[in-house]
Amino acid sequence: MAAVDVESPMADQLSLPSRERVEPGSHNIPFGQFPETNTAAPENPDQIATEVVEQLNNALEKKEANAVSQTFLENSYWRDHLCLSWDFRTIKGREAVAKFATESLSSVKVEVDRSSAFKAPHNGPIDAFGEVHGVEFFIKVTTNFGNGQGVVRLAQQGSEWKIFTISTTLLELTGHEEATHARRPIGVKHGEQQGRQNWQDRRNADSNYVDKDPAVLILGAGQGGLTAAARLKMLNVDTLIVDQEDRIGDSWRRRYHQLVLHDPVWYDHLPYLNFPSNWPIFTPKDKLAEFFESYAKLLELNVWTRTELKSASYDEGKRQWTVILERKSEDGTTETRTLHPHHVIQATGHSGKKNMPTFKGAENFKGDLICHSSEFKGVKPGSQGRKAIVVGSCNSGHDIAQDYVEKGYEVTMVQRSSTCVVTSDSIVNIGLKGLYEEAGPPTEDSDAYLWSIPPELFKAQQLKVFELIAKNDAKTLDGLEKAGFKTDRGPMDAGLLVKYFQRGGGYYIDVGGSQLVIDGKIKVKQGQEISEVLPNGLRFADGSELEADEIIFATGYQNMRTQARLIFGDEIADRVGDVWGLDSEGEMRTIWRRSGYPGFWFMGGNLALCRYYSRLLALQIKALEEGIASY
Repeated sequence: MAAVDVESPMADQLSLPSRERVEPGSHNIPFGQFPETNTAAPENPDQIATEVVEQLNNALEKKEANAVSQTFLENSYWRDHLCLSWDFRTIKGREAVAKFATESLSSVKVEVDRSSAFKAPHNGPIDAFGEVHGVEFFIKVTTNFGNGQGVVRLAQQGSEWKIFTISTTLLELTGHEEATHARRPIGVKHGEQQGRQNWQDRRNADSNYVDKDPAVLILGAGQGGLTAAARLKMLNVDTLIVDQEDRIGDSWRRRYHQLVLHDPVWYDHLPYLNFPSNWPIFTPKDKLAEFFESYAKLLELNVWTRTELKSASYDEGKRQWTVILERKSEDGTTETRTLHPHHVIQATGHSGKKNMPTFKGAENFKGDLICHSSEFKGVKPGSQGRKAIVVGSCNSGHDIAQDYVEKGYEVTMVQRSSTCVVTSDSIVNIGLKGLYEEAGPPTEDSDAYLWSIPPELFKAQQLKVFELIAKNDAKTLDGLEKAGFKTDRGPMDAGLLVKYFQRGGGYYIDVGGSQLVIDGKIKVKQGQEISEVLPNGLRFADGSELEADEIIFATGYQNMRTQARLIFGDEIADRVGDVWGLDSEGEMRTIWRRSGYPGFWFMGGNLALCRYYSRLLALQIKALEEGIASY
């Protein structure tokens, strides 16, 4: 990754680094190594934490690299999200860590956070698993331009305690804190006023942009667009979301009929508004759509639906976009608007255009339906005895195949390679347990803990977690293998989450589909490429054929960059980096950070990722808007 740009002579004005070009393909980062530690628990973890933090602060204040390095283990990590680098960095090795910390343009001071038992110094597993013990605690972080938080993990080396990992994540900019809690708006001005407007008058004027331009234009009103807009609103950055759908949430309403989120509710809360306490553990798609619509209204987000972007160009000298939009009203009339935002965020989903393969003979298919899973509305009732083929073996493929089975179809799933399968029970009771559960810590604390883990160590931890998951799911996995369905354990056996971060797909969270495969109700055609579409089905490379009345291609999506090319053209798409997957330090590529094109950002991911990274994206934009950071 690129180093911090140090062009600016001002200590309080950091330059955002230019994004280093990364070759296509996510890095398959190595496993991190945990230190060997004493098994005996220290008597006073608070005193140990206090002494180490004091040593670190003294060294950081003097910017003495050697003194900083002496507070760290040889094999140590510093994970920084915007506090030191205005980027997402994970630095490995105490000499590199010391250089990174002392050469930053921003000074950093840390303080032990004792605000709760979860945060205060305690003896515990510094591998986030339970086998390597040390001292763990949260920290409050102060920089030249803002405040943040982090987590420190200490390991004993001989008689001394050293830092094994430290994380620093920016939470707010000094003088530009979020307008929440004690800083909430008054909402009314008392006393006599000429031309007084009520709340609805002000909302109409604010959202219609008659005599003003938004600072930020967001394309897409899904979880990515809504969370980014919410964060920017709290930072007083004027933001407009545009979406082609008729209503907020329609992108979810239009998806296949039986779709339910596979993540539990505790993992999915959105910024500022948690789901209600009676919300189901697994959210149905239409219920999520209703919540998104309510979320935008309650947070007073500016959203134009039925709006299409017609053109967009960027003036690098003015650092300003010219965007032409067509907005349709409910009565069908169309209004053309030209806006000049400083930033454009593509929040059209964490994937790009649909990955719809082309096959010889597709135009001659005589069945009732052949389409991509994104276009599949659900199985029509009363179609018993018909045949369907689902090409693809991940979440959408299983959900659609299950829908066909329940409607009486004969179903075959085409699985070209292996799939990482984890039961929903294992996700809830092993994978997320302790952090995201009913009795777990506050969601923001859980996020801080999760994202404090350096990616290489997270991968090593997930290797152990997935061993437990595989044991818990052994009956399901064995049954799938016997049915001819091939499973895998993710990259280097590190599990589902690592596969998600590296590929964005290739997995199935089992909510019932696996048993249908095991029972033979969903047949499996495994390991064969499709050679052509026949008028009544598919032919495969081995010469075999399958009959079908309907064929659904649950074949995923291309890189988000491909969608940028479709919407914004080659000039922008050629300059941005590939989106998603891991860079050489294990941080996510391009998304939520500098894209490679000024004033252009990518936003997306599941609800949990949007919750965490929306703040970091908004802080980067706010820093640019206020001149705290520069291009």
